[in-house]
Amino acid sequence: MHNKTNFFLNLLIVVMIFSCSANDSVKNLFQKNGDDYTTEGEAEWRFENDELIGSLSEGAGFVMTKASYSDFMLELEFKPDSTINSGVFIRCQKRELSFEDCYEINIWDLHPKQEFRTGAVVSRFSPLKKIKTLNKWNRYRIKNEKDHLQAWINDILVVDLRDADLKNGPIALQAAEKGEIKFRNVKITKLE
Repeated sequence: MHNKTNFFLNLLIVVMIFSCSANDSVKNLFQKNGDDYTTEGEAEWRFENDELIGSLSEGAGFVMTKASYSDFMLELEFKPDSTINSGVFIRCQKRELSFEDCYEINIWDLHPKQEFRTGAVVSRFSPLKKIKTLNKWNRYRIKNEKDHLQAWINDILVVDLRDADLKNGPIALQAAEKGEIKFRNVKITKLE
């Protein structure tokens, strides 16, 4: 009986160790009172009901992680109004936003060039499907592993791109032009 108890106790310890190490690879980003990101530009960023809200009447602004990331799965929810120009920028090479120095996964259903609308990687890849995202909560899953970038909106694949230009860098959320964008449940899982 003693050996059976020791076996189950040891098994419980092993399970706890593995679950703790697995949870270490998942991190919440852009949290209220967090010190792991900075804000830049004209947008006002605030928290309400565990939502990060970016708003402005003109110009552009962003929040950006202090840390750099290379291979990861980024998951977040977003709710754009009908006027905002937004996006998720990954592997940025500078502490500024540009579609040349970052992969810009767009959030802008009404983009004047529809090949760069929501779900596009601006100037690199047009969305595989047109998903309507205005004035409702949506879910982005963005997987960047080595030279393979994929993105899903509401579990529909919109990006499947091979591109080796950008290796690693910070992650940013954008608010530009005018309007309001809401983000929540932003988390990153490092892919080892």
